[in-house]
Amino acid sequence: MPSQKGPSPEIIFELINSYQKSAALKGAIDLELFTAIAEGNTTAKALAERTKASERGIRILADYLTVAGLLSKSGTSYALTPDSATFLDKHSPAYIGSIGQFMMAPGVMKGFSDIAATVRKGGTIVENSGTVGEENPVWVDFARGMAPMMMPAAQAIPEIAGAAGGQAWKVLDIAAGHGLFGIMMAVKNPAARVVALDWPQVLNVAEENAGKFGVAGRWSKLTGDALAVEYGSDYDIVLLTNFLHHWDVPTCERILKKVHAALKPGGRALTLEFVPNEDRVSPPVAAQFPMVMLAGTPSGDAYTFAEFESMFRNAGFKKSDIHPLAGLPQHLIVSQA
Repeated sequence: MPSQKGPSPEIIFELINSYQKSAALKGAIDLELFTAIAEGNTTAKALAERTKASERGIRILADYLTVAGLLSKSGTSYALTPDSATFLDKHSPAYIGSIGQFMMAPGVMKGFSDIAATVRKGGTIVENSGTVGEENPVWVDFARGMAPMMMPAAQAIPEIAGAAGGQAWKVLDIAAGHGLFGIMMAVKNPAARVVALDWPQVLNVAEENAGKFGVAGRWSKLTGDALAVEYGSDYDIVLLTNFLHHWDVPTCERILKKVHAALKPGGRALTLEFVPNEDRVSPPVAAQFPMVMLAGTPSGDAYTFAEFESMFRNAGFKKSDIHPLAGLPQHLIVSQA
């Protein structure tokens, strides 16, 4: 925010230069700078040796990250902040540095290369429908890179769904990606069986994770396009996590009609999404997410709860309820068939 009263160009300069912050952070992650500091390499000289980089480059990058709030500095020594120690040190169980593999992938970044043209068009200018499509390798990057960031939500959803009750759920995980949402349903409920739907190469990543969490025996694959493949039937739960925002309302309703037909009577669709308020400018994370969809998809958006209610109702669902996820920017919508 501007530091003086009255008009100031400060916020404009900050926005214009924001790309430098994300580029510096990605560079530090690629160099394992935060991990190197955690290991005791605290000076520019020691860090340069550990990261196989120039001492001048490391000094400038570390100073920049200190100003940005991800490092602290005393004399010539650098230290991690609580945030960088928790999330950017590879030795931390909460490490999320891998998210840059997806969020700053060249194909994703290309969508932001000419926002004026994107706004004129009303959708992504990137060929092959932006990020949506089997041929786009970015989804393998998503599956491998974004899993750590999704874990808190993946662990919270089964609790809201009542996994502790141990009912013999049949679960369909649409656009499973890393598979963690379905996998955590099986982890939290030993009687649950999960069918994961996604492109073949993406499901290879999810299959690895199913084995890692010990649920491979209750986890199976369904390969193909979620808009075209037959889902099967008699599901107790269908997971729609970070999926519907890729599509316009008519396409969402077409998907939801397929979901409704695949559920048992009384079954539930569990939808994880960024849900802006009706004013569409709050809360900040959810309200800014539509720009990601504008740049990366032909017609995706972030929908309000009223819009979700309408879509689910039009698809045949009886009611929908919205649940906040503690400490997370997304909401869970539970819709009953």
